[in-house]
Amino acid sequence: MGGGDPWAAPWTPKAPAQEARLAAMPQETPDSRLKIFSGTANRPLAQEIASYLGVDLGKVLIKRFADGEIYVQLQESVRGCDVFLVQPTCSPVNENLMELFIMIDACRRASARSITVVIPYFGYARADRKAQGREAITAKLAANLLTEAGSDRVIVCDMHSAQALGYFDIPVDHIYGQPVILDYLASKTISKDLVVVSPDVGGVVRARAFAKKLSDAPLAIVDKRRQGHNLSEVMHLIGDVKGKVAIMVDDMIDTAGTITSGAALLKQEGAEAVYACCTHAVLSPPAIERLSGGIFEEVIVTNSILLPEDKCFPQLTVLSMANLVAETIWHVHRDGSVSSIFQ
Repeated sequence: MGGGDPWAAPWTPKAPAQEARLAAMPQETPDSRLKIFSGTANRPLAQEIASYLGVDLGKVLIKRFADGEIYVQLQESVRGCDVFLVQPTCSPVNENLMELFIMIDACRRASARSITVVIPYFGYARADRKAQGREAITAKLAANLLTEAGSDRVIVCDMHSAQALGYFDIPVDHIYGQPVILDYLASKTISKDLVVVSPDVGGVVRARAFAKKLSDAPLAIVDKRRQGHNLSEVMHLIGDVKGKVAIMVDDMIDTAGTITSGAALLKQEGAEAVYACCTHAVLSPPAIERLSGGIFEEVIVTNSILLPEDKCFPQLTVLSMANLVAETIWHVHRDGSVSSIFQ
């Protein structure tokens, strides 16, 4: 059971049927009031989303001046249109975030009817509270800036903590990458004796929901004590993993310190194999060395963040979340229920 296809088969929503959706559009042209634009952070994902919806990706000129300033010009009309801007705020975080602000402003000044920012990965989401005195709550600041720039709605995927959704003063649709990963796991011939593991206490709710949908698998928890930013120390395991296949679930993998330390503990406790699953593959150094060291049978992530070739390794499987995001965009555009996609 080695690493899968780096670009595995995309998740296909059960409802609404694509044929029914397309039948509701005018026969001669796709919905002309739906416009999708992409920043420079993850254009391949935006292109997949546009292709699924049967529309062309909007034309936009984005360049940087010699001093680093960003220039954005929409190269087609958006007057009276519902505009969706696809831009994960991954590394370089500040560059991508500023680029998104300027795109929003360009759409607002071009008389777009509505502006929805689609953020597959929301940078600064981890700074969602004051853990110590005199700290900034950057998640709230980023939410305020998106609102002040002129966005009318936000679509985000797997925020680090649900409380950060309350920082926005505009509507937010929170979607999950779980269906994409669950469908992939269901297609694999993995032993039925599974256990879902949360790499820390804070991820128990996420892991419990994942386990329930994975044939109501048992749950285990790695209890750790964090020593500092990007540093953690595994303490002990809550639950039984002996002789079982462990599925570790988290929202993101950054330096991979937490999840690899947890995986080592699971192996010590007798786990037969360990799989790592997350929505956002941040993969800051030394994540690649840790994840490719042989402790994981497979590392399963989505393409919410565009991964360059130097961040790919044999155990890595990247699943496309384009269909999931595209269906969410369609429901928002048609004033439909987003939660119905996940039911």
